[in-house]
Parts: sequence; C-alpha cells; structure tokens
Amino acid sequence: MSTLTHPSTEILLAASGALDQDARDLVLIGFLAFVVPILFICVLSGPERDRVEDFYMAGRTLRPLRGALVLSGVYLSAATVLGTTGSVAIYGYDGLLIALCTVLSLGVLLLLAGPLRRHAGYTLGDTFALRAPGPAVRIAVAVVTLSACVPYLVVQLSGAGVTTAALLGLSGPGVEQTAIVMIGALVVCATVFGGMRGTVVIQVIKTLVLLGAAAAVTAVLLHRFGWDTDSLIRAAAQGSGRPDAYLRPGLRFAGTGARSTLDLIGLMVTIVLGVACLPHVTMQLGAAPDAAAARRTVRHTIGIVGAFCLATAVLGLGAAALVGAPAVVGADPGGNSALLLLTAVLAGGPTAGTGGALLVALVSSAVFLTTLAVVASVTLAAAAAVAHDLYTRVLRHGRTTEGREVAAARWASAGAGVLSIALAVGVQGWNVQFLSVISLAVAASSLLPALVYSLFWRGFNRTGLLWTLYGGLVCAVGLQLSSPVFSGSPAALFPDRHFDWFPLQTVVLVSLPVAFLLGLLGSMRGRRRARVPSAAMSGMPYGSGYAPDEVPYGTGYAPDGTARPPHGHGQTHGHGQAHGHGQTHGHGQAHGHGQAHGHGHAYEPGRTYGPGRAYGGRTEEPLPPE
Repeated sequence: MSTLTHPSTEILLAASGALDQDARDLVLIGFLAFVVPILFICVLSGPERDRVEDFYMAGRTLRPLRGALVLSGVYLSAATVLGTTGSVAIYGYDGLLIALCTVLSLGVLLLLAGPLRRHAGYTLGDTFALRAPGPAVRIAVAVVTLSACVPYLVVQLSGAGVTTAALLGLSGPGVEQTAIVMIGALVVCATVFGGMRGTVVIQVIKTLVLLGAAAAVTAVLLHRFGWDTDSLIRAAAQGSGRPDAYLRPGLRFAGTGARSTLDLIGLMVTIVLGVACLPHVTMQLGAAPDAAAARRTVRHTIGIVGAFCLATAVLGLGAAALVGAPAVVGADPGGNSALLLLTAVLAGGPTAGTGGALLVALVSSAVFLTTLAVVASVTLAAAAAVAHDLYTRVLRHGRTTEGREVAAARWASAGAGVLSIALAVGVQGWNVQFLSVISLAVAASSLLPALVYSLFWRGFNRTGLLWTLYGGLVCAVGLQLSSPVFSGSPAALFPDRHFDWFPLQTVVLVSLPVAFLLGLLGSMRGRRRARVPSAAMSGMPYGSGYAPDEVPYGTGYAPDGTARPPHGHGQTHGHGQAHGHGQTHGHGQAHGHGQAHGHGHAYEPGRTYGPGRAYGGRTEEPLPPE
C-alpha cells in the first residue's frame, strides 16, 4: 500500500509556523473569529418549516446574481483553488489548460441549464423519472449519485485534514484525523440544520471571501514584480527547473508519445464534462425560479469563475517564480501546497508583520470555507438521493409527508457525513487523489449521456436509461481501477501491485463513447421488446409500439397504460384507456378519489396541493405518488 507524501512540516507550515508567535496567534484568532460566526449563520439560516422544497431547493427563489455566487461557490472546490494553482506552478502550459477547462465546463452547463431546470424536481432521479418512472430508475440514479459523491467527499475531507492541521501549526496523522472529524462534524451540523438555505449562505460568503483572498494575494504578487507580467512569466520558467519545457505542452504526463497526448486530452475532457454534471452542481440549478433565470445564473457564473481561474493562473506562476516548482513538489507531489507556500513568502515569513499575518489569515479562512462549503453541498446531494429517491419514492412509494421526508433527509445527511468521515480517517496517509478522478469520470461517463439523451432525444426509454447509467458507471470505475493511477506506478495507490492492464490514466475517452452506445442500443432493444401483436397486451392503442414501462416522455400515456398529458399541463388523469381490462374512465374523471395535485390532477381523497410547486402543499401533507 502506498502512502501519500503529504506536505512536510517544515514547508507546509510556512503558512503559519514560519511566522513568529505573535503573528501566529493573530492568524489563529482571526481564523476562528471569522469562521465560527459563519457556521452559526449557516445553521440559523435553515428552513423555518419542514418543507421539502425549502430543504432541497431553498424555495427556488435564487435570483441570477445571488445564484451565480452560490453556483461559483459550488464550482470552486478545494481541488480548483489549491490543485489548479499547483498544476500551473509545476506543469506550466498544461496547468494553464486545466484552469481553462474549468471555465469551459460551465459552457456545457449553460447548454444543459434551461432544459434541466424545466425538468427539474429535487434530484436527478426526478428528472429521469419524467422519462421512465419506476423504482429501477430511481435506484440506478441513486447508485450513480452516491458513486460520484462519496469518493469526492473522501478526497475533500482528507485534504482538509492535512491543510487545516498545518494552518493551525500542527502536524501528525493523529492531528490530521482529528481535524477531519472536526470539519466533518461541522459540515454535518450545517447540512442537517441548514439544508439548502444554510448552504446558500455559506456558499455566498465563501465565494466573496475567496475572490477577496485571490485578489489580495494577486495584487501583492504583481506588486512584487512591478506589475510586469513578462517578468513574472520569465521568473516562473526559471523557477520551474525546466525553463525550456515549462511553456510547452507535455509536462503533466511524462513522455511525448501518443499515450501522453491521449492522457492530456482525456484529462481535459474529464474536467469539462465531469465537473458540469456532478450531482451537487446540477442540483443547484433547481434553486433558480425558472429556466431563464437558470441560464442567466450560469452566464454570471462564467464571469466569476473565469476571473478566479485567471487569478489562479497568475498565482501558480508566482509560486513557480518565488517558491520554485521543486519545492512545491517536495512539499506535496500534487501541488496542493503551492498557494500556501506562496502566501507565506509574500507575507514575509518569520519577519511578517500584522499585514502579513492578516494575509495568511484571509487565505486560511478562504481555504477552510472552500472545503466546508463544497463538502456541505456534496453531502446534501448525496442525502437527497437517499431520502428522496430511495426512501420516499422506492421504499414508501410516495406515501409519506413532507415532514417525514425532511426528517429522512436530515438522517441521510448525517449518515453520508459519518460514512465519509470514517472513510477519510481510515485512508488518511494514502494517495487518494485518484478518487476525485473517479468521481469526475462517473459524472462524465454516466450522468452526462443520460442527461443528453433524456433531455434531447424523444426515442430514449427506460431500458436505454438503465443501460446508460449502469454501463457508464461500471465502465468508468472498472477502467479507472485498472489504470496506472490505481496500481503499477510510483504515484499510484498500490505502486507494488500490477492491475494496470489499461494503459491510460484517464478513462473518459473510452467510457464516455461506451455509455452513449449503450444508451442507443438499450433504447433500440427496449422498443423491440415493446412491440406487441395487439393493443390488449400493451394497454395502449394498437400499433403504438411501446409497453407500459417503455413510454417516451411526452407521448401522452402514463406508465400504467392510461392516457396522460405531458407533465405539468394541468389536465386530468384517467381520460384514456385503462390498462389490462379494456375499460375506460370517463373523460375528465379524476384518477383516484378526488385529491387535487398541482393544477388539478387527482390522486387520493382529502388533501390538495397548491398550484405551481413541484410537489407543492403545506407541511405534513402527503406527497403525491409518482
């Protein structure tokens, strides 16, 4: 088993330990005085009533500008803040491409934003259920969501433990594990009590603090070079130790052959497509009031994230120039210490005054809030998949109340948090960076094809959806576990074992086409199986070609064979053919016993749901069946 070479105490603690005692105390006081009130604000901003829409979607009231600040906070993870800066410092041109890909991924999200918001429920399971209702799809979506979220949480918490311990002037495995437990507990509390409303507050504050910290450090850095970017670039090339290759592609993956080129292209595709389709990112779009607001939110986000990525590129060059790429690699092979090392140098080290200490405190708070905010959003997405898709829709078949579902979501948040904390503590000291690659590969290989087919292809059906979700998941995870990032290379999790029969470090170039092909073949097979010799066997008009579980969205037929208008048009159920016995309910007769849902659909007696909500209604009212 490999151990991850975490930042050495002498180097990483430069951000706090290299300061004198008075400056270090000021950093700690400023850090606690800044972070603790934010956590209280997050908890106090939670929903006042146990409403599902408030807990999952913050009432769907986020206007574009505020929504852009929140979405930027969701996008800018610790991997982006720390990892991209380190990639630029170590790999030069290739690192700049990685920063660019982060912005380009928002272009993919912009294309999906309008259709995704129009078909948004509370989870991706709600979106896919419009095309293929039923428990099998809900279970598949939940499995894929958890497969993307849990590894992402482990990586975030593991890195947070090392960084937080170092920023507080401490070191050692026990201290790092304690820091993981403390951070994880804070995230669980913020998610359990705050829900989406609480995470919105912390995301807005995190984005503003992060932008302020990036602007402050960038200004100090450029001032050091007399605001001459050419001098900064030349110094970065010299500090990289490879001045001739620093500004040319090829450093990220050693070698000049086709394999290294494919790895670089695969990494860029993984970032562009994977980040845009992570469950907590797509879930955030549902908080916009409508599709137009969702698109404007993404457009504003492109400007914010683009400005920040430009700052990370400058900071990465500064780390190479002032710290040196060899020192960054010696502290952490992944480069995650580059920003902290640069901040320490700019602060003045042991001779730092109050201004330098405040700069370190600002960066420390930004890094901590970044981890806390992203982990809270990912935890909420995982909890929604468990509580809404598995508990409410699969186990309870929709027969529950809003209060019970919110309670289930709170318990699911605690469960997801505890599981992630336990895994992060257990693997502390291992090289778990490949887990973040798995999360992005799963999102790009499974969720992206399913979303594209579901939103843009009317022929996509239940069989195609299941083949896409499971096929993309198995292909991405299987190939990643067979790649050099898992075994057989010095930086792998198991460097002394050899399961690396797949030659590439990035798998999306193979797993993504496979998932699209499986979706196509599955839909064709589903249509062939659906063709029956008579209308009596299908419960639908003769010659339709679709069985009850293979109905394309928008055809006007419900999964049980009864005629039904497209979702959300406000017409009544039950005016078509009855499934199985050939009788018809009278046109306009309510399906069920008289309970109104949305704009007039009836399901059960006695309770109504206010018009215009996804599932509407007041607290403690039954949720409508699917």
